[in-house]
Amino acid sequence: MPTKMLLDCDTGVDDTMAILYAALHPDVELLGVGSVWGNVDVETATRNSLHTVHLAGRGEVPVARGAAGPLAGWPAGTDPVYAFHVHGDDGQGNAGTGRAVGRAVAETAAEQMVSVAKAHPGEVEIVAVGPLTNVALALGLCPELPALVRGITIMGGAANAPGNVTEVAEANIWHDPEAAAAVFNADWPLTMVGLDVTMRTTLDESHRATLAAGGTIGQYTSRILDFYFDFFAREAFGERRSCLHDALAVAVACGSLEPTLAPTVNAHVVVGEGPTRGQTVCDLRGMYMGFPAQEGAHCRVVLESDPAFGDAVVALIAGAGDAAIDLEQP
Repeated sequence: MPTKMLLDCDTGVDDTMAILYAALHPDVELLGVGSVWGNVDVETATRNSLHTVHLAGRGEVPVARGAAGPLAGWPAGTDPVYAFHVHGDDGQGNAGTGRAVGRAVAETAAEQMVSVAKAHPGEVEIVAVGPLTNVALALGLCPELPALVRGITIMGGAANAPGNVTEVAEANIWHDPEAAAAVFNADWPLTMVGLDVTMRTTLDESHRATLAAGGTIGQYTSRILDFYFDFFAREAFGERRSCLHDALAVAVACGSLEPTLAPTVNAHVVVGEGPTRGQTVCDLRGMYMGFPAQEGAHCRVVLESDPAFGDAVVALIAGAGDAAIDLEQP
C-alpha cells in the first residue's frame, strides 16, 4: 500500500523535486503539503508549493501556509535569514513562472498536520524537509500527535558529516534549533536523513540533460536546477552538480529507497548560543560493535544509502510528461 504522507517544505529547488517525487510516485499517497520559512520566506514557499502540485496535475492536494519565522522569533535587531543565494530570488532558480496558482487552505500547516493525523490515525508519515517550526507548533497544538502518526522523517542534521551553515550545523536544524529540539525529544519514531547521505547523492549535467529531454515537467525541473548547480559549484563541489537533499527523505519515508546503514540511536539538538548551536548530536559509539540497541533510542540515523539514487528521481520526473499548467516564463 502507498505510504500516506504529509510533506512540510520551505519550497526552494530541491523541495520542488521532493514534492514532484511525492506527487508522482506510486508508493506515496500525498495527503497535504505545508509551507514553512527557510530557503525562502513563507509566502514564496507557499506559492511555490501550490505551483508544484498543480504542475504535477495534483491540484487536489491541499497546501497550507505555515510559520513565517522561528519558534522563538527572530533575534532582536536581526533581519530574517533566507537562502536566496542558493535557490534564487523566486526559490526556483530565478527561472520560475512567477505565477500564483490555486489558493492555500484556511488552516495553518500545523493545524493541517494535526487534522490529517487525526483523520488517519497511525497511518501518516510526516516528512519535514525545512526548518521544523511547523512540526513543533503542531506538537504544541496536539501533544498526543506522536501517538497519532506512523512516524516522522526529516531532511536535516548531520551525524558524521560537517555542517553546511556552521562547522557542525545543518541549515534546517540551525534555522530553528528550539523547534528541532522539541521534535527530537518527542516520543515518536524519527528518521534523520542528513548531510551524511544527501551530500553524497548528487545530480550532474547528464541528469539535467535527461530532464530537459523529457516532457515539460522535466524541462521545468532542468531549468530551475541551473542556478542551483552554480551555487554548489562555487561553495561545495568545484563543479556543476548539486545535492538531492529533500527527495531523498521522501524516498526513505515511503520505502522506495532502503538505506544500507541506518542505526537507531539516541540523538539530541544543541540549543542556546555558541559555536555548536543547531548541532545534531547522535550517539554512534556503538558503531564498532554493529550498533547494539540503546535504551530509549528512537532516532534512526541514515548514514549510508545508494549514491546513484538520483537516477531514479530523474527518470520519474523526466518520464512524467507534460505539466498541467503553463510553465512558460513571462
